[in-house]
Amino acid sequence: MRHDVLADVLSIMKNMKDRGVAEIEVKPVSGTVKRVLEVLKAEGYISEFAFVEDKRGGYAKIKLTNQINNVGAIKPRFSVTLEEFESFESRYLPAKDFGRLIVSTSKGVMTHLQAKAQQLGGVLLAYVY
Repeated sequence: MRHDVLADVLSIMKNMKDRGVAEIEVKPVSGTVKRVLEVLKAEGYISEFAFVEDKRGGYAKIKLTNQINNVGAIKPRFSVTLEEFESFESRYLPAKDFGRLIVSTSKGVMTHLQAKAQQLGGVLLAYVY
């Protein structure tokens, strides 16, 4: 039984990137995973992805770029205010302005930079650099 689908998908992405695999299939896929993949594509960490419905929950086909050094889920899912982003950046990212925290906000899933620009807090989901 899977408890954290997002963590499983991000772990598979990291492991396959380390092995040099450019295209992967992951399953199962949740709504949160879909929104996180959209953010990763917008930021250039994956080149494309597609969801295939197979009457068993579906799966995602993901094409990786060579931009990911590390990716992972943040557990526990910390609630973060606008003022607290700086401390979590230094905790999960290797350097300032290098990498992204992925945050679930009231306006949807976005990067921490977008959340700062919109003056939003939220719940930390993942990091990537």
